[in-house]
Amino acid sequence: MNTKESPIIVGLDIGTTKVVAIAGRKNEFGKIEVVGFGKAESHGVSHGVVQNLEQCINSINKAIRDLRDNNPNLEVHNVYVGIAGQHIKSIPSRGDRVRTNAENIITKEEIQLLINDQSKTHIPAGDQIIDIIPTEFSVDNHNNVPAREVIGMNGTKFGANFHIITGDRTAIRNIERCVADARLKTMDIVLQPLASASAVLGDDDLEAGVAIVDIGGGTTDMAVFVDGILQHTAVIPFAGTNITNDIKTGLGVLKAQAEQLKVQFGSAIAAEANSNQYIAIPGLKGLPSRNLSTKTLSNIIQARMEEILEYVVYHLKQHDLDKKLHGGIILTGGGSSLVNLKQLTEFKTGLNTRIGLPIEHLAGGYDEVLANPMYSTCIGLILKGFHDIEKSNMSYQVNSVGTDFPAYQQPAAPESKIAADADAVPATAVAQNAKTPAQDLFEEEEFLKEEETERVPRIDISKRIASIFGTVKSSIKELFTDKEDETLN
Repeated sequence: MNTKESPIIVGLDIGTTKVVAIAGRKNEFGKIEVVGFGKAESHGVSHGVVQNLEQCINSINKAIRDLRDNNPNLEVHNVYVGIAGQHIKSIPSRGDRVRTNAENIITKEEIQLLINDQSKTHIPAGDQIIDIIPTEFSVDNHNNVPAREVIGMNGTKFGANFHIITGDRTAIRNIERCVADARLKTMDIVLQPLASASAVLGDDDLEAGVAIVDIGGGTTDMAVFVDGILQHTAVIPFAGTNITNDIKTGLGVLKAQAEQLKVQFGSAIAAEANSNQYIAIPGLKGLPSRNLSTKTLSNIIQARMEEILEYVVYHLKQHDLDKKLHGGIILTGGGSSLVNLKQLTEFKTGLNTRIGLPIEHLAGGYDEVLANPMYSTCIGLILKGFHDIEKSNMSYQVNSVGTDFPAYQQPAAPESKIAADADAVPATAVAQNAKTPAQDLFEEEEFLKEEETERVPRIDISKRIASIFGTVKSSIKELFTDKEDETLN
């Protein structure tokens, strides 16, 4: 794809602690070139679910405004949005079709009908189908048939096992409403761990068997792949914000201070913390400062991280997947940057572990700020958009073709307000992409309220058949046609 002919895709990650918007296009080698970056502190979202629509809309507008300020030539109309939250469920399902003529080869139209049948699956009241993912096919007595081989076979009966992902209808509509009120169009809503997986996993990872553990602010999301097939998804209702709140309560500090302590001085293994190192915490309104032990800080962090990892182990054992992950565990999301978390994960799970960075599909010369696991979901959403384009040739209302985009500038980090004791290791600067104080983030602004419309979910065989959007070896992305809309209940 010629760079100047490539459309621009925008991924929008609406998280509990941050809202990130990243714009990208494909170069002639099929790699993603990032042409815009925007970020804002998130308000109105708790554990991945929108609680306050107006606050969430403000946060989205701030992130998009930051994106446009970063690249004035870029027009943003359409976005791919991630979704997470404890309301997400996965339902195993099975579908079969008996054929009238066993001699005829199986066609893509027949498989389309098989996929469409799954949209009639009974789901909990108040829920809505987000994704339908075929996992393995069978033709007559041939089981575990790779998806790419089904077309062209013949037989009396064929079928497939499915992984149906659902979510609370109100939660989904609230996301769509917030995006619409920010004057944007939601192209699709994508499960966050699947988006993250597409950004950090390669074909070898998927074939070997891996569990991706995306540690965000409000939830920890899991997706497990074996032999290139999605086997399990789960949402754990504990993540980075819980650790921050534990520090706030346990050490008696402000929430902003607790977050800074976690990022700058925290360790997932308390034994690795220096018992002689203390951190000076400024007193409030003239009160004397306090010295806090980094050992105590790390004990608090380790306790919560062990709880999260116990959930990970539970899900793996519950589905007999713990012995099949020859590729181990891949940690991603902002919470995965915690010092010594890799080592703690290996100890608690007994599996090899690495940190997954979203650079698998980025073009060379990318800004180092993007080599951060907190942006995995957003990069994965961009990949999802290009997968859809390749399948359906959708047109996008974006900036004019051939525009040259300036390199985006990384925002300056705020000055640290927590210093280490003079005898301790000096405090490092807050991460370069640290958020600015909440009171400085948002401006009063009139927002154009558009009439709420119900977006029609599209059960697209070409987009559902690949478990992570064309990177899975079992993908039959070349086999199927464009998506059809279904009415949103």
